[in-house]
Amino acid sequence: MSVSVLSPSRLLGDVSRILQLTSLLILLLLLIKVAQFYLHRQWLLKVLQEFPCPPSHWLFGHNKEYSQDQELQRIRKWVEIFPSACPYWLWGSKARVQLYDPDYIKVVLGRSDPKSYGSYRFLAPWIGHGLLLLNGQTWFQHRRMLTPAFHYDILKPYVEFMADSVRVMLDKWEELIGQDSPLEIFQHVSLMTLDTIMKCAFSHQGSIQLDRDSQSYIQAVTDLNNLFYFRVRNAFYQNDTIYSLTTAGRWSHRACQLAHQHTDRVIQQRKALLQEQGELEKVRKKRHLDFLDILLLAKMENGNNLSDKDLRAEVDTFMFEGHDTTASGISWVLYALATHSKHQQRCREEIQGLLGDGASITWYHLDKMPYTTMCIKEALRLYPPVPGIGRELSTPITFPDGRSLPKGISIILSIYGLHHNPKVWPNPEVFDPSRFAPGSAQHSHAFLPFSGGARNCIGKQFAMNELKVAVALTLLRFELLPDPTRIPIPTPRIVLKSENGIHLHLRRLPNPC
Repeated sequence: MSVSVLSPSRLLGDVSRILQLTSLLILLLLLIKVAQFYLHRQWLLKVLQEFPCPPSHWLFGHNKEYSQDQELQRIRKWVEIFPSACPYWLWGSKARVQLYDPDYIKVVLGRSDPKSYGSYRFLAPWIGHGLLLLNGQTWFQHRRMLTPAFHYDILKPYVEFMADSVRVMLDKWEELIGQDSPLEIFQHVSLMTLDTIMKCAFSHQGSIQLDRDSQSYIQAVTDLNNLFYFRVRNAFYQNDTIYSLTTAGRWSHRACQLAHQHTDRVIQQRKALLQEQGELEKVRKKRHLDFLDILLLAKMENGNNLSDKDLRAEVDTFMFEGHDTTASGISWVLYALATHSKHQQRCREEIQGLLGDGASITWYHLDKMPYTTMCIKEALRLYPPVPGIGRELSTPITFPDGRSLPKGISIILSIYGLHHNPKVWPNPEVFDPSRFAPGSAQHSHAFLPFSGGARNCIGKQFAMNELKVAVALTLLRFELLPDPTRIPIPTPRIVLKSENGIHLHLRRLPNPC
């Protein structure tokens, strides 16, 4: 009986050939990637030649010249130099055309281009494919299904819920200002707006502003805002598998789990309540359903109930958008009023004349505070809650000045750039509420804090109501003053944040409500 033995030299030869073959394959893949990089970059350079921009590095794009904490300064600078639009190179083969001219933006918002897949897909593990990320016919079906949840008859009683949540926050502030130190308001306002959306859209009973689980949800949303922003701008984080192996990827996964625990609990509690005897019929007999009940009772066009996955996506989307954007808006409005005491006092006098001690505020009061509304709008112009919106061109586009872009180009509707465009808003850095005085003339697309067109913010009336309630009740209770040692540094995330928080001194007024 013979035994064949593999010699060491033959084994080494086989291993060597495998390594050589592997090296050749890696080299081939690398060459293909380099060729793709080069060809795509050349295509971008060709199609963007009508749109001048500052010189960019062939590999690092504009990130080599402008650090990420200078993004808003860069936008303001480019708006003055480059008319209407300017390409921004994230890296050598990735560019987005930023638009900040109202005529340009009007053309885009009149179309039905999808959200930019390359960026917005990074939000899917967190908020799923709800109204924010959906496109086409599915988006239209969901929008039509959810629109009744924002009917004015639904919104009217919400004003009382909003006022209750604001008063809980103001009571907390009264306890804290005894320490005679400035208060960081963004976190408090975020808890308040989360409390409000929970009561209004998700039928939650009681206040969650002292609930630790809610605070962990707020922190998870903050983390996910930051992680999304930095992932979009990092060429090495574009691949899902590679990203999942990084520290940032694991952090993002944990934050998503925390956010989902919160929304899952909300869904399960409401489902359990609807299963109680008589509760489902009681809800069905309501003339208008709230947001979560619409989702739970919805029938899609094929006759099926909304899937658990779609239900969860809409709840995650509205839980985030329904509190974080309004928290940003309210916080920046309060800061703007704190830094402009004359306007603050005029708003206060208007509100005192309307509400007295503020013991009661209703839907019918909200249209009777014109100067306060002007100040809110001017603050939203200076500090738009959503600084930019992404689209990917599904067909070629030609702008009013004759310049054009082909299909496949990513564009950013820079709301921040639009609102700080000196050709649209003279002296754009000056806080001037008279810009929004009754009868003042504006371009239809000059002021877009809630986007515009068919895909405008479905909850914009809800948000404006909450802004007015929060500002009115706060000004009746406190005088707001800035902290000169900690001036907020606006920083763009999904929502406009402050790099160092928003710190205010609060002075309790006599006879508070």
